[in-house]
Amino acid sequence: AAQGNAAAQNALGTMYHDGYGVSVDYAQARDWYRKSAAQGNAASQSYLGWMYLNGQSVTQDYAQALDWLQKSAAQGDAAAQDDLGLMYRDGKGVTQDYVQALAWFQKSAARGNAAAQASLGWMYEHGKGVTQDYAQALAWFQKSAAQGNATGQNNLGWMYEHGLGVTADRDNAIEWYRKAANQGNESAKKNLQGLGIQQ
Repeated sequence: AAQGNAAAQNALGTMYHDGYGVSVDYAQARDWYRKSAAQGNAASQSYLGWMYLNGQSVTQDYAQALDWLQKSAAQGDAAAQDDLGLMYRDGKGVTQDYVQALAWFQKSAARGNAAAQASLGWMYEHGKGVTQDYAQALAWFQKSAAQGNATGQNNLGWMYEHGLGVTADRDNAIEWYRKAANQGNESAKKNLQGLGIQQ
């Protein structure tokens, strides 16, 4: 990394970010990501964009987040594409635009990103940027849940509980809610309570 290798700088940033072999140090992670991102490393651009989006060891800055995420997403980074989708869906740093959000979620989901698959399912469930389609929502929640994504699992439980795009099935709903709740998903915990189930 000291010799300017972008891949090594990115890897070092991740070690500091996640505490692999060192104490977690977001400031060090940010600095290594920044060096790597400046050389065009898509993963580092994505991480740096995420840090600006969430204000992690930097002042929250949606303009900076958007800039880095766009650079990374243009290179096909699925995580950056998902984060861009969230920015457009929620109107963070950009005018809220469900059609743009949908497009980014679709790109990311097609690359197998479980979070984006859950978000895409939500768009179909609620008819945001696309015609409401419970069957499509169900399909994307299933893909996300199968990868262990807690949001996808909770949302799949919701579909089963309420019979959206599938025959209502309380037992299946409880099973998926439990999986999500075991990962700390607060919505799933509430949904279980609503069914009179103790986690």
